[in-house]
Amino acid sequence: MSISGYHSGDITTVHVHGREPVPWPHQVGVLPREAAAFQGRDETNQLRAAVTNCGIAVLCQVLRGTGGVGKTQLAAHYARQAWTGDELDVLVWVSASSRPAIVSAFAQAADELLALESGDPERSARAFLRWLEPKPPGSEPVCRWLVVLDDVADPADVTGLWPAKSPYGRTVVTTRRRDAALPGHRIDLGVFTPDQAVAYLVDFLAEHGRHDDPNEIRALAQDLGHLPLALSQAAAYIVDADIPVGCSRCTHRQCPSYHRRLADRATSLASMLPEPSTLPDDQNTTVSATWSLSIERADSLNPAGLARPALQLAAMLDPNGIPQNVLTSGPARTYLAQHRAQAVAEQSTGDEVTELDVWGALRALHRLSLIDHNPDSPQQSVRIHQLIQRATRDTLSPQRRSQAARAAGDALLEDCESWPEPHLPLAQTLRANGQAVIHCAGDALFSGSKHHHLFMHVGVSLSDAGQFTAAAEHFQDLVNRARASLGSDHPETMLARDNLAANRGEAGDARGAVDVLTELLTDRLRILGPDDPSTLNTRYGLARWQGEAGNASRAAEAYAELLTDQLRIQGPDHPRTLSTRFGLARWRGSAGDAAGAAEAYAELLTDQLRIQGPDHPDTLETRHLSAEWRGRAGDAAGAAEALTELLTDRVRALGPDHPQTLHDRCCLATWRGRAGDAAGAAVSLAALLTDHLRIQGPDHPETLSTRFALALWRGEAGDAAGAAEAYAELLTDHLRIQGPDHPRTLRARLGFGIWQGEAGDAAGAAEALAELLTDHLRIQGPDHPDTLEARYWLARCRGDAEDTAGAAEALAELLTDHLRIQGPDHPDTLSAQNELAYWMAIRRGEAGDSVGAAKALAELLVVRLQKHGPHHHSTLRTKDQLAHWRRRGSIEADGHLSTD
Repeated sequence: MSISGYHSGDITTVHVHGREPVPWPHQVGVLPREAAAFQGRDETNQLRAAVTNCGIAVLCQVLRGTGGVGKTQLAAHYARQAWTGDELDVLVWVSASSRPAIVSAFAQAADELLALESGDPERSARAFLRWLEPKPPGSEPVCRWLVVLDDVADPADVTGLWPAKSPYGRTVVTTRRRDAALPGHRIDLGVFTPDQAVAYLVDFLAEHGRHDDPNEIRALAQDLGHLPLALSQAAAYIVDADIPVGCSRCTHRQCPSYHRRLADRATSLASMLPEPSTLPDDQNTTVSATWSLSIERADSLNPAGLARPALQLAAMLDPNGIPQNVLTSGPARTYLAQHRAQAVAEQSTGDEVTELDVWGALRALHRLSLIDHNPDSPQQSVRIHQLIQRATRDTLSPQRRSQAARAAGDALLEDCESWPEPHLPLAQTLRANGQAVIHCAGDALFSGSKHHHLFMHVGVSLSDAGQFTAAAEHFQDLVNRARASLGSDHPETMLARDNLAANRGEAGDARGAVDVLTELLTDRLRILGPDDPSTLNTRYGLARWQGEAGNASRAAEAYAELLTDQLRIQGPDHPRTLSTRFGLARWRGSAGDAAGAAEAYAELLTDQLRIQGPDHPDTLETRHLSAEWRGRAGDAAGAAEALTELLTDRVRALGPDHPQTLHDRCCLATWRGRAGDAAGAAVSLAALLTDHLRIQGPDHPETLSTRFALALWRGEAGDAAGAAEAYAELLTDHLRIQGPDHPRTLRARLGFGIWQGEAGDAAGAAEALAELLTDHLRIQGPDHPDTLEARYWLARCRGDAEDTAGAAEALAELLTDHLRIQGPDHPDTLSAQNELAYWMAIRRGEAGDSVGAAKALAELLVVRLQKHGPHHHSTLRTKDQLAHWRRRGSIEADGHLSTD
């Protein structure tokens, strides 16, 4: 057959006679099939808008992000809409994973659109690109075109192959690369939002007749990191295997739910995905393998061979933020140097890896979208998707995984003394990274006869931050691992048990702390003997938590017995001996002897001033408790005066933001209130709360304690409704932070009930307190002081709700129990006795003896003035009732009112 040709610049275009270019509109290449349950996203609108924030038209857009976020699907959706919406004359879809693939696709376009001979793909590709260039007006028909370069793997692959800028054409690129060499307007595509991820799973499963629990679906979406590719493949696996998404209500360990299997660290990600031949939406790579090529490319970039081991370290740490200095630390660089040689033959394990090398490795991983590296946020400079972490860990042998975990742990602890105050953001980040290492490979941190210090350091940091429940769970995990690895009698195991007990107690489980310490004391007596310091320390902790569990008398006895032994073994001036005297004084006071406690603290203070000096924290704390018990013994004004002096010294010694300084301010405000200045107490506590929120954050136990005190003194200052509202808000936070059974949560419920009654809803308060009493009996038992206090207030509210007989009967029963448990002289016994006298006087008046009621109330008023002062609500209500019955008795005496 004959041919004819014409020249276009330096390219000779050859037409085959008898063959014409295809007519417009025309599509070159095949668009990927639209994904099932496709979710629209904001980035779709950005593609369609094709303008910058300044309104300038964008002719090339680069949609970039890590593998699996849905770049291809989003580009295909946009292209399909433009094509079906009659917005294009030519659509070219290019699978651009390599330069030959791009050239081949452009050559195909030239073949179909220009009817060119395809013998020289490079020449044909250049002819096609020249055809896309804008032409002079009127020279030929205008062609509206769109070229999509999907999955550009290397910017160099597109060198010389970029479509020309044309007012009638656009180029869209999808890539994992974030190199500056890629031109155009960049659109960073991330994972689905939580709502988009849930909507996708719901829609996909519904298409297959599945309607799973929305809460389980949301939990699964979160565990998959809202990654579109992972969601689609997990959903396909769930449907094909016909297993539940999750079974939150099922406790059976063999439950086959996807969520449970995903939570199992021993299960590989690949085993929970469809076979490659059964992937949904024409996918050709599983989630577990989708990043492997990117890792190879990153590892080949300078500094060669470091990207992969750097990613392995990052896979052991917190996906939400890794401090850069952790990855550039000595242990981290040692790990990178040891494992670089396996990727780069000319490198030896002795070659030093510098901080600059690590920086380069992080930038390489960032360029391939395997991590997000933001040097401007050094505390959380590296972020990584949790499934990239899991897929990376799955590629490691057990030995390599152990090495990476230990290196990550060592990196976190290289300068552990510089960990900041536990409530600061950096400390939270370091804890989160430590917990991530432990979660990923906790058993690998144990070596020989010593556990990795990371366990202890994270647990202590949690405890110091006031996160006692989390700390208790952490130390329980440590105890279990230490027992399995080191044995129950190992010193490290016993230290972990000590910390477990302390944090259980601080988390509100005093009886749990007693159980742990009772068992631990038996073991320490057996292994170390009665005179070992560790044995004495365990006895000290056991005595304390016996008191916190409600048995103040037993705590005082245990401290007295311990003190005898410490005086013999450690001597009178030993710090532990002084601490035991401190605890003995406290629990004697709690057992009812407030004056004795104040006297004991005064004697202890004398010795501490001699031995430890005036600015020692223990000396300052003894001054604090001395003032406290002085107040509880009846001298509220003296307690406030002593705390004012202490606060001055505390600020000088520790600074204004120290936790003990804040605690002193709270106590000072309380004793000023008890001395009669309720409004001033509320003002001081409001100012203190502002500082607590700034220094310790809203969820710290001391912040919650200050809110509790503030609510109380608002009520005492006359705002009963405001106090009830404040307690209700506080209760919500206690339930969220500490759970329903924590003693502080129960006390918040008590405060709400009390002030609900004081605000006028006595019946509602009585109902709330009756429910509270049921929980106190279940959680703390019938003889706990908090249970007895709940009974006291329930009886009062019943009386205020006009059930005078019920109040008197309940108080009589309560008094009997107080006498049995605490004895006749305990302040709580006397309070119950006085309250019973109050309601008996009211009953007497209601029975017609107004004069007798007034006389009884007058005698009670003297007691309450002496005990509480003139401004206390108990004093005020007694005065009101006294006036009422005196007035009524006077009227009856004049014969104007019958005794009926």
